[in-house]
Amino acid sequence: MLCRVIVGLKEGVRDVLGEKIARKIRNELGMDVGGVRIVNVFTLEGVTREQVDLALERAALHDPVLHEASLSPLARDFDWIIEVGFRPGVTDNEGRTARETLGVVLGLPKSEREGLKVYTSRQYLIQADLDQDGVHHIAKDLLANELIQRFEYKSAAQWAADPGFEPKAARVTGKASDEVAVVPLSTMSDEEMMDFSRANTLALSLKELHDIRAYYANPAVRAEREGLGMSADPTDAEIEVLAQTWSEHCKHKIFSAKIEYENTETGKTIELSSLYKTFIQGSTKQIRARNAATREGGDYCLSVFKDNAGVIAFSETTNICVKMETHNSPSALDPYGGALTGIVGVNRDPMGTGMGANLLCNTDVFCFASPFHEGELPPRLLHPRRVFEGVREGVEHGGNKSGIPTVNGSIVFDERYLGKPLVYCGTIGTMPVTVAGRPSHEKQAMPGDVIVMSGGRIGADGIHGATFSSEELHEGSPATAVQIGDPITQRKMYDFLMRARDLGLYNAITDNGAGGLSSSVGEMAEDSGGFDMDLKKAPLKYDGLRPWEILISEAQERMTMAVPADKLDAFMRLSEEMDVESTALGVFNDSGKYLVRYGDRMVTCLDMDFLHNGVPQMELKAVWKRPEVASDPVPVAEDQNGLLKDMLGRLNICSKEYVVRQYDHEVQGKSAVKPMVGVVGDGPSDAGVIRPEYGSDRGLVVSHGICPQFSDFDTYWMMANAIDEAIRNAVAVGGDVSYMAGVDNFCWCDPVQSESTPDGHYKLAQLVRANQALAHYCLGFGVPCVSGKDSMKNDYKGGGRKISIPPTVLFSVIGVIPDVNKCLTSDFKQPGDLIYALGLTRAELGGSEIADQLGFSNGRVPQVDLLSAKARYETVFKAAQEGLVSACHDCSDGGLGVTLAEMCIGGRLGADVDLSLVPVLGELNLTEVLYSESASRFVVSVPASARERFEELFSGQYCQMVGKVADSSQLTAKFADKTVLNVEVDALAASFKGTLAW
Repeated sequence: MLCRVIVGLKEGVRDVLGEKIARKIRNELGMDVGGVRIVNVFTLEGVTREQVDLALERAALHDPVLHEASLSPLARDFDWIIEVGFRPGVTDNEGRTARETLGVVLGLPKSEREGLKVYTSRQYLIQADLDQDGVHHIAKDLLANELIQRFEYKSAAQWAADPGFEPKAARVTGKASDEVAVVPLSTMSDEEMMDFSRANTLALSLKELHDIRAYYANPAVRAEREGLGMSADPTDAEIEVLAQTWSEHCKHKIFSAKIEYENTETGKTIELSSLYKTFIQGSTKQIRARNAATREGGDYCLSVFKDNAGVIAFSETTNICVKMETHNSPSALDPYGGALTGIVGVNRDPMGTGMGANLLCNTDVFCFASPFHEGELPPRLLHPRRVFEGVREGVEHGGNKSGIPTVNGSIVFDERYLGKPLVYCGTIGTMPVTVAGRPSHEKQAMPGDVIVMSGGRIGADGIHGATFSSEELHEGSPATAVQIGDPITQRKMYDFLMRARDLGLYNAITDNGAGGLSSSVGEMAEDSGGFDMDLKKAPLKYDGLRPWEILISEAQERMTMAVPADKLDAFMRLSEEMDVESTALGVFNDSGKYLVRYGDRMVTCLDMDFLHNGVPQMELKAVWKRPEVASDPVPVAEDQNGLLKDMLGRLNICSKEYVVRQYDHEVQGKSAVKPMVGVVGDGPSDAGVIRPEYGSDRGLVVSHGICPQFSDFDTYWMMANAIDEAIRNAVAVGGDVSYMAGVDNFCWCDPVQSESTPDGHYKLAQLVRANQALAHYCLGFGVPCVSGKDSMKNDYKGGGRKISIPPTVLFSVIGVIPDVNKCLTSDFKQPGDLIYALGLTRAELGGSEIADQLGFSNGRVPQVDLLSAKARYETVFKAAQEGLVSACHDCSDGGLGVTLAEMCIGGRLGADVDLSLVPVLGELNLTEVLYSESASRFVVSVPASARERFEELFSGQYCQMVGKVADSSQLTAKFADKTVLNVEVDALAASFKGTLAW
């Protein structure tokens, strides 16, 4: 039986969600609506009428206090009705939860619940004078994402004549699940192979396809396959496995390429064998060797670049692991689902690091086009406001529902993120130094270990996720690449796995992220030397999935473990006890083969060595020619008070409190420095600080730097500024530069020269220069990279347009703070404290907020003086440890003027400042002093009693007292003996908080 249960709010109950939707229609679509009410629909399959009546009687699908539930339509008092539901194959978490609830309420044994299906949809009852085009606009551009959802609508008159919509089940139907197709590579022409790759979202190059064809032509390979009853040509599953494993997303082929780099400024050409090995891995190796030899305490890095997350030592009993990921392409198609999957997905990276980590906190950074964007959008692109809200909500739900605090983050706006937003999601975890008698950061799958998958079931969502993310976004990007995460299922799995870890029930663990089982089992089998797995045993969400789909699906909330055979029964008992589904799928061995079956049918037989090491190395060319940027005279505004308020309201400066307040940073009760600080909690924090260990005041700082605006001038200085900003932010809250670790996340436009990318040589040169800067500044600051990621195809092509992001690097930092009681915050604390400017201000306004605000061009991008910066950071830490600093804030977007204003806002105190005293290089006008974004600078406040000692510490450095914290409500500033600022702090706060206060 197939029926629909309709659930709506009772008369008189306020529909808060409906009111929110009505506001979104007005604000985001500019359409006038009188009101919106919501009705939820549950389509039930596999139930009897008696069971449905019992479910209604026992209120299985509704709250009887608030809702009415019926088998008849509940729609009333509307002009139009829109129903939105998921397309076939897309994860329906609410439906799954409802199914589990019905199973319990109806008393169904586990064996009988398999036939019960529940699919959800939502009806929007809209009161508005609209035509059909207007209703279609609301449905298509706000309420539904057509890639993963379907929608239907009717007018009130149409509904009266034919109430309801056709009951639709989201069941996937398809070919027989044991079908294994053969791909006739041996007879395909080059054009046919490339057409095949494009049509199936394989992202394989012609050279790679030739190498694959040559592998299958090998007589030894042919003979082995013949003995197994397999075709000489690859199966569909084998091609898919190779495509996932060899994808840019998984193999980082551009970072591993041979590059001929020509610098036209110096006239030199150098050969690079691998950006990753030369600059990232190479610099970390040097820092670790130096620390081991010279640093008190030695090398604190424990596991770098070889696991799901990087691991450092934190204390005698605890290690810390960290990972940052991007989920850009999925978030462009479905902002909510893509971002939700991003955060719960990166949560699984620490879970799968070493023997598994306890999840400590999240950190998130987003890059969007302006939410106030106007104009027609290219095909398949969503309005930036919708992307903003969807991503915000997805990360909110993923983090909050998982019980993991979000302690740090930021948002960057640039119109070039219209084609692809950047969604960086990071998670930090803790690990006992030893687990079940072995080092927690080490793991190894052994021959004879059982392959066990735990967590969610496999579905059609997430298919081609890795390859989809390895190419530009376009009008034909596949809906099935997007997954929708389920934080509740993942939380149950996580709790189970932590118990299994502590009991020593497995030898290795990893997540089912990019490539699904294909990658997780294939990667773990590198330790043992091979595996044999049967996909027929894999638990599925529904029938109809073919073996290759089961193998590469990235459907969420799944982990793979290597369980010793003698511990399998204990592992399974614990799994059942904690209501987590676990399934034994096969065995790890030392055969050297990637062997997958579906029952008696062979699905794959690949050499492990060819799969993991056979991808051909790319050979690329990079040519650096510095872009020409004009430098106009720097204007000085007449109304400096108005200009400062305008600057505080700019998108890249204004308060992000609207987002921060929707993320829980207090869950687990460990946060020390919050995302917002000050007397009323609305001042910006430079970084987050958290106590990982109960009973200890030893703290962990979490910060980041991101400066894509400087890429238009030179990505070398973009990278340098990002590293400097991340370290500077950590120092600003009390961090120690000698105990920090970095994570590099590169997001680039396609840097490979082609017809589609005619400037590929230049874009690749930009990538080379960013890596050169990374090695230089990580080595100079002594901050090793312990993990990282790259996303190299952040372009959109459609509707005759190509939109490429600015080259963007997020550099994240974690660091150890000896005592959180000595942490610093950015808000002024008390009148009479002395205000100091630390660091040198130069006339560096290239890429600055003031240049954009006043509309002038400037070619001088901020540069980082490494030696003076490091000395300053070491001294600030020492001053903080001695209790000499009452407030500290870094100078970044908006320069000194914005920094002073934010410190006043946080403390709700005024300040009297003489800008003529600010340490500067050369003769700078007022705009340059106030708004230059020179690197490595702080503003600090110091109690008058600490002045002598503070100045003694900074002797010989750029350090100048420029004013005092005032017992007033005004920020006043002089320049050349003339008062140039005199503005109420409350007015500054209103400007700062007003832009995103929707």
